[in-house]
Amino acid sequence: MKRALIRVALAAILAAAASAASAQTLTSIKQRGVLNCGSNGTLAGFGSPDAQGRWTGLDVDFCRALSAAIFNDSNKIKFVPLTARDRFTALQSGDVDVLARNTTWTSSRDTSLGLNFTGINYFDGQGFLVRKALKVNSALELNDAAVCVQQGTTTELNLADYFRANKMKLKTVTFATADEALKAYDAGRCDAYTTDASGLAGERLRLANANDHIVLPEIISKEPLGPAVRHGDDQWFDIVKWTHFAMLTAEELGVTKANVDDMMKSDNPDVKRLLGSEGKHGEALGLTNDWAYRIIKHVGNYGEIFERNVGQGSPLKIGRGLNGLWTKGGLQYAPPIR
Repeated sequence: MKRALIRVALAAILAAAASAASAQTLTSIKQRGVLNCGSNGTLAGFGSPDAQGRWTGLDVDFCRALSAAIFNDSNKIKFVPLTARDRFTALQSGDVDVLARNTTWTSSRDTSLGLNFTGINYFDGQGFLVRKALKVNSALELNDAAVCVQQGTTTELNLADYFRANKMKLKTVTFATADEALKAYDAGRCDAYTTDASGLAGERLRLANANDHIVLPEIISKEPLGPAVRHGDDQWFDIVKWTHFAMLTAEELGVTKANVDDMMKSDNPDVKRLLGSEGKHGEALGLTNDWAYRIIKHVGNYGEIFERNVGQGSPLKIGRGLNGLWTKGGLQYAPPIR
């Protein structure tokens, strides 16, 4: 009996220790008074400062949503620009609390880098940008082409795999950063430039003569992009994960930045649970019960941040496609809040 009581006591101590450890990130953010968000810094539509120095982009707005959920203020953020090479180290070392930097979720990254992906906020795939003067209409016509690519990325691996699978010769020209690779392509050092298709749309606009270039139709890979957090903090993992789900749920239920206050009067139980007037779902996350209301009020739902950053309200004009809601033929789907 005594041994059983000791085992129970030890289990309780370990559970309490685990609970304390799991709350470490949120506690640190609150004490610091600011969320440290690892972002791209140079990718239009996803993460970059505008002419006035204000950060914009799909991933940027995701971090603003996190800030809103925690602080009821979408601006309590420090954006940390990261290259593809240093992004994982910055997350692992604690320099950033969350990595929201158009990062592909892969098995090796998920299992060997000490991080967890929290979901997919953009379904993407790799493509090619070429000059119209090259008179190429398909990636299958790029045999023996010189292709500019950023080194140390899944993009470089996919490029080699695609050319090998199609028995084509490849001249890979690698660069440390995407910016260097794009500039080299624009200077004529390569026949083509490759990265995620969403990135190509923005990068094309940065070229000296954007209309002289086209994005080829082939998508040669699956690139599920999403935020990531460090291993070992389940509470923070849940907060980041459900921030995305809350924005998806809001879009599905028709709750927007403009009507969220009126929707607080809704009799729909799903809306009531989302906005915190019913249930204690925020408390379960370590937040206030109006956490999702804060997100929508300050930032908007998923459809709103998509359209203004990469969709029809942006220079990129990217269609929803796979990033549409599951109810409209897309893949974006959120578990229920209940």
